[in-house]
Amino acid sequence: MVLHKYGEKLYTGLVTTMTSHLREISQSIESAQGEIFLEELNRKWVDHNKALQMIRDILMYMDRTFIPSNHKTPVHELGLNLWRDVVIHSSKTQARLLDTLLELVLRERNGEVINRGLMRNIIKMLMDLGLPVYQQDFEKHFLDVSANFYCCESQKFIESCDCGDYLKKAERRLNEEMERVSHYLDPRSESKITNVVEKEMIESHMHTLVHMENSGLVSMLVDDKYEDLQRMYNLFRRVPAGLTIVKEVMTSFIRDTGKQLIMDPERLRDPVDFVQRLLDLKDKYDRVITMSFNNDKTFQNALNSSFEYFINLNARSPEFISLFVDDKLRRGLKGVGEEDVEIVLDKVMMLFRYLQEKDVFEKYYKQHLAKRLLSGKTISDDAERSLIVKLKTECGYQFTSKLEGMFTDMKTSHDTMQGFYASHGTELGDCPTLSVQVLTTGSWPTQPSPQCNLPTEILGVCDKFRTYYLGTHNGRRLSWQTNMGTADLKATFGKGQKHELNVSTYQMCVLMLFNNADRLTCKEIEQATAIPMSDLRRCLQSLACVKGKNVLRKEPMSKDIAEDDAFFFNDKFTSKFFKVKIGTVVAQRESEPENLETRQRVEEDRKPQIEAAIVRIMKSRRTLDHNNIVAEVTKQLQSRFLPNPVVIKKRIESLIEREFLERDKVDRKLYRYLA
Repeated sequence: MVLHKYGEKLYTGLVTTMTSHLREISQSIESAQGEIFLEELNRKWVDHNKALQMIRDILMYMDRTFIPSNHKTPVHELGLNLWRDVVIHSSKTQARLLDTLLELVLRERNGEVINRGLMRNIIKMLMDLGLPVYQQDFEKHFLDVSANFYCCESQKFIESCDCGDYLKKAERRLNEEMERVSHYLDPRSESKITNVVEKEMIESHMHTLVHMENSGLVSMLVDDKYEDLQRMYNLFRRVPAGLTIVKEVMTSFIRDTGKQLIMDPERLRDPVDFVQRLLDLKDKYDRVITMSFNNDKTFQNALNSSFEYFINLNARSPEFISLFVDDKLRRGLKGVGEEDVEIVLDKVMMLFRYLQEKDVFEKYYKQHLAKRLLSGKTISDDAERSLIVKLKTECGYQFTSKLEGMFTDMKTSHDTMQGFYASHGTELGDCPTLSVQVLTTGSWPTQPSPQCNLPTEILGVCDKFRTYYLGTHNGRRLSWQTNMGTADLKATFGKGQKHELNVSTYQMCVLMLFNNADRLTCKEIEQATAIPMSDLRRCLQSLACVKGKNVLRKEPMSKDIAEDDAFFFNDKFTSKFFKVKIGTVVAQRESEPENLETRQRVEEDRKPQIEAAIVRIMKSRRTLDHNNIVAEVTKQLQSRFLPNPVVIKKRIESLIEREFLERDKVDRKLYRYLA
């Protein structure tokens, strides 16, 4: 027919015949009742596709020649379009089909089992008819109905469930919808339906869920509910600003918790426990971020900023962290493996990084390290050096050069003593054994201390050492730091009971007086020894007032020491140990006046550092206004401490007076560098 120019008649006849046939099919489908409706539709669709295949094969010549040249719709596409217009879009079928599909989805959401294979075939039919058909006839309505369904359901859940249960239900619904898409919907619908669930079940109730009483985010953090926290993180990250809310609430809670810990006067009584609680708090939230928040960097940064905020609220944090290190390196890490020691030191360094006043920590650390080295009480030189290496890595060589100098002095002193005994061994005879640590003045935190009167037995050997040392080292001066030394004394008590007493140099000076006297007053002891009264009182307290260590008796018996109090040798002293260590009564943490004094020394040490920074900046910039100098100085020094703008201003004034800088004659806030 096409060859004989009847192509148009053939094509028109095909359209007419197919339309007439499809109208009959449509009536047959419409007459199907109940659940048979979809089965009938699917069966007729399968038959139509087979018939369409045969018609296309029969009319192949027309399809290839007449249709392209006359711009007609190809046979297969024509068959699909007619099926869409005549069957699917018929007045009785279109709405019924949509309602049936939506009802099946609802039944499945309510827990019923439906024929997923049939659903898949019907949805595929809509997609075969063209994406617009699937979207307009089904997807658009499906999303609207779903939004309404989840809006109602989420409201019902939020009123009856706690936060953890609600999140489980939301997660289950989200997984169900993704599974539904994979079984019988177009894959492109997945992002759209999950967005609906996220918006209705999570985004609309974010604030309520996070702040839910007894089960919200704070409660989960307190009770270490890692699984619930992980679920919250995974769900909230799907919605805009979800994680921001979680992060803000967590940050606020950590800051409040930390602030309570930092400001609690009970906690501040024990510095070691105080720092341990800080470390426990950090460990707790590190675990939360690792196990529940996918090691999220923004949460890690929020945790770090929270710790930095509250640790620096307490001016004594640097001192307490140093005391914690001191405790661990004296006894706390005894018998602990090398790896575990490193873990503890790394945790200390983490707290150190949060400190704004690193120079204050350095001051205390140097004092505590000196006491450990001089008393031989450090558990491990390797651990000490490891911490210094970590501090050096963090703050540079300048920070640790003096600390390393202290170790060098200890080694040199050991060699010096070996040399002294090698050359004087025979001369010393029955003299007391002397062990001297020669400390370089600049490296050690020594305070100028008044010389106390050493016993004559000790003075002789001390003078011999002085002569030996100055003979081998030209141009040096030696001054005895008697406030930092220790001594071992052999003592005989009543009934011939012998003990070895481990005491400080001051305590030795006091006890040796009782070789030649039975009774001495506090005033007489002070005159004989020249020990400062504050130190002497502590000394006498430890010798006479500590149970089990009272080698002296005191009258009247009380803890306070008055100048006219009398002291006697206690010949009734007994102890089950041969060696008895008598410590000086000393506070573990500094008293308020001592703390104030340390602060003043730190402030004095900061002045030259601030001036050096100002000169460095001005040398390179030549002219700079006041605000920019303050900003630059703060930036340069913040790795050690945060300089006070008022102090910076005073140092600028001082440099102007000494003609390092000058003010601009027109703009008084502008400074010039004077070469």
